[in-house]
Amino acid sequence: MSVELNHTIVHARDNRESAAFLAHVLGLEAGAPWGPFVPVETANGVTLDFATVPAADLSPQHYAFLLSDEEFDAAHARIREAGITFCADPHLTLPGEINHHHGGRGLYFRDPAGHGMEIITRPYGSLPEAGTR
Repeated sequence: MSVELNHTIVHARDNRESAAFLAHVLGLEAGAPWGPFVPVETANGVTLDFATVPAADLSPQHYAFLLSDEEFDAAHARIREAGITFCADPHLTLPGEINHHHGGRGLYFRDPAGHGMEIITRPYGSLPEAGTR
């Protein structure tokens, strides 16, 4: 068996709110609560298990999602319709813009817990000349 990421726990102020937020943006569904977790499963079988933690225990993380061009267009539209601030860069200094790194498109936004979320249409390093992030 090859090594695969199966699941990860994502800390949130409100597990249901954060799971529903990400599921909506990505066009997925939040699963039924399981113990303290609300899962969101991606197409490659990786589950993000959202867990409510005290605000003092929240440490912003970064999560990047690879989408097809059609999925990106739909997610971008949902982000705009919801009034979610998005930027072309991880430092959030280029609001309302998308990037075109690695021959694709990408954007960054924050979830309700403050995690940095990224959607991209091409993996990093997918172009030979694109060796850096």
